[in-house]
Amino acid sequence: MTASSDDPSYRRLWVEVDTPHEVVATGLTTILQTKLGSLAFTTTGPDGGEPDVVFYDVVSLRHGDCSDLDQWVKQTASIVIALTTELRPDLGAMALERGAEAAVLIGVTAHDLIQVVRAAVAGNLEEVPAVQEAMDAARLGKDAALSKRETEILGLVAQGRSNSEIAATLFLSINSVKTYIRSAYRKISASNRAQAVAWALLHGFPSDVAARHDAAVETDESTTRLVV
Repeated sequence: MTASSDDPSYRRLWVEVDTPHEVVATGLTTILQTKLGSLAFTTTGPDGGEPDVVFYDVVSLRHGDCSDLDQWVKQTASIVIALTTELRPDLGAMALERGAEAAVLIGVTAHDLIQVVRAAVAGNLEEVPAVQEAMDAARLGKDAALSKRETEILGLVAQGRSNSEIAATLFLSINSVKTYIRSAYRKISASNRAQAVAWALLHGFPSDVAARHDAAVETDESTTRLVV
């Protein structure tokens, strides 16, 4: 027997789209309403409640403000999926590092979007091709086949960290850091630190200049954020 909207136990799927761009919110919401129907889907919920699924637009991370993402990840039981773009793989990587359960490209098709929502509820997001594609796109260093550790270290190099600072941050020995750096250099065809930093910035790694700028500028986007 199937529950109906008149059944007290019946509850519509609550999906939120957290983005500063109205066109993104409207587009995704329209797709969900069209494909799932108003009886199965809602963008609102009870006071004090939590959405089942949250699509979080990583463009909100561009100034280094992770507070909204952290709130979704750390203070709710909602399944957080990052809306990413191939133009800024660093933002997708940041969202995943901070706890987003999966990622999907912001230009996802209607079919794939519905598949992602259903997989999120079923607990098998990792099996969805659209998620696999976005997760791969968000992985920095993939073009040069960098390992996870090499990518991590190259990212710190791009931020201006010294070998000793990198070693302390990652709890590695100086020699281990140097080994990973040399290995990364070979893969990206860099012969020195300046070339490695240039390559990293060209391929989406965040820079020290951006990090210092973000820390110096206080940005309040609460008036422009749209949650639907």
